[in-house]
Amino acid sequence: MAERSTAAVDVADNSGDEPLTAKADQSTSDGVAQNRERETDSEEAQGSGGTESPGKASPPELHSGHKLARRYRLEECVTRLDGFSSWRAVDEKLRRAVGVHLLPADHPRARSVLAAARSSALLGDPRFVQVLDAVEENDLVYVVHEWLPDATELTALLASGPLEVHEAYQMVSQVSQAMAAAHREGLAHLQLTPSAVLRTSTGQWRIRGLAVNAALRGISSDTPQRTDTEAIGALLYAALTQRWPYDSNAYGLSGLPKGVGLIAPDQVRAGVHRGLSELAMRALANDGATASRHETPCTTPEELVKAIAEMPRIRPPEPAFTAPPEYQRTSYQQGSYGRPAPHMGATQPVPAPPPPLQSRTGTALKWAVSALLIAALGLGSWQLADALMDHAKSDDTKPTKTTDGNDKSTDKTKPVKPITIKAAQEYVAKGDAQAPEDVGKTYDGDSSTYWRSKSFVDGPEMKPAFKPGVGIVYDLGSQQTVTAASIGLRYPGDHTTITLYATDSMSSSTSVDSMTKIGTITTSGASAKITVDKKAKTQYVLLWITAMPYASGDQYSNAGYKQAITDVKFTG
Repeated sequence: MAERSTAAVDVADNSGDEPLTAKADQSTSDGVAQNRERETDSEEAQGSGGTESPGKASPPELHSGHKLARRYRLEECVTRLDGFSSWRAVDEKLRRAVGVHLLPADHPRARSVLAAARSSALLGDPRFVQVLDAVEENDLVYVVHEWLPDATELTALLASGPLEVHEAYQMVSQVSQAMAAAHREGLAHLQLTPSAVLRTSTGQWRIRGLAVNAALRGISSDTPQRTDTEAIGALLYAALTQRWPYDSNAYGLSGLPKGVGLIAPDQVRAGVHRGLSELAMRALANDGATASRHETPCTTPEELVKAIAEMPRIRPPEPAFTAPPEYQRTSYQQGSYGRPAPHMGATQPVPAPPPPLQSRTGTALKWAVSALLIAALGLGSWQLADALMDHAKSDDTKPTKTTDGNDKSTDKTKPVKPITIKAAQEYVAKGDAQAPEDVGKTYDGDSSTYWRSKSFVDGPEMKPAFKPGVGIVYDLGSQQTVTAASIGLRYPGDHTTITLYATDSMSSSTSVDSMTKIGTITTSGASAKITVDKKAKTQYVLLWITAMPYASGDQYSNAGYKQAITDVKFTG
């Protein structure tokens, strides 16, 4: 990646409004142009926000309390730079915090900012901070976006040290997948810095400023995929080493020593994961610098996603095991029944009688009783013996009643066999797909990962004319007799309706009406267990959702009717 000369204003704020960067060339007294990078702390950035660049269009004089569209009340200016400003605001209609970018309608970049914001909003990917509104009104252009008070930007996380290896792996995986999805829709970021990447309180990673931040600064690229891929490599490099992979300091991180060039992360810091170190170099180096490691460079986010998939999966660290407190025996358990318990702190042992003696005594008592019974029988108590025999016979015949082949209770004793899911694919009956890249997360054994539908306004039942339902087809590898399924649900609530269908293929061209319905359930909990009521052998099973609960807006999506699934398991 070519070196960049920037003047950065970093806001240590995790609100969803990225710190802004602009180019500033200043001439010294001898006429030599110098570029330098400067940083300001959070209080300075959130106060006056710095000074505007000369010669740029100035935004209208706005202040806290000003209201846009009779809805968005400005609260605090977090950045003011290059003719535009960014604010923390309140959406009084939905009673939630939002972020707002403001610039004059005659600003030279106003048209491109509006276009970028609207394109980003159409993507609707929950891995990005969502654009909620983009409006031109009263000589102003403003872009409204989500505000994430519970998220922490990567810049703040790295202030205390490098990320743990599993965290770095999750970060680069999720960011690469998100950017690959954006580029498939023709969108680029071009400003993918540590301040643009956020980790939420649930451990998910989100990206802010897609397309918009570059438009605000007038930044473009002839190779946008390469630019974003190098930026992901720099993020991974910083996460592994707590160093910026260039010879200048940036984003609160120290750069590499001047003159040494780009060196691998595992040569900068001991203990760095070798696979992730090579991955960072493949994303950063585009000039054959990785030839010594016999690895080809990654030039697009899609190539980076494939390279990550080829790596052995990095598991999360095992939780620390805390031994339970030592069991304290009572005086009764120590065999001292009838004696008072020893005084607190007494150390003298109390011998316990050997268990075998009690066992032998009990056995002898049983034999004595048996001998008495035999003697009574020998003395002529035949009637008593007959009664005992009849009673014994009746007891012996009771268990045989459960051997009847028509008795349904025998089904409960059959062993349950788990069925391995070999592959999965999103089923799209009508309209757009939901999150096809995440279907593997529904059966990867990790409860923290999931596939999520988009948010729908009408509900809870899906509208057949618009979208009859959403779901995933699972490949069981071969013909299997499915008897039950269990599904984990992210959004509990009323009206989650799930139906299982046996189908002949994974193709979405096969209509649901032509499939065989084998089970259904409507639940309001955080999981669903479906018992198949029409057993049939099949290789492919469609999990079809036709009604979803209402869930309020969170860091993953807007409010609406939606559902997310994980831990899908089939048994036979």
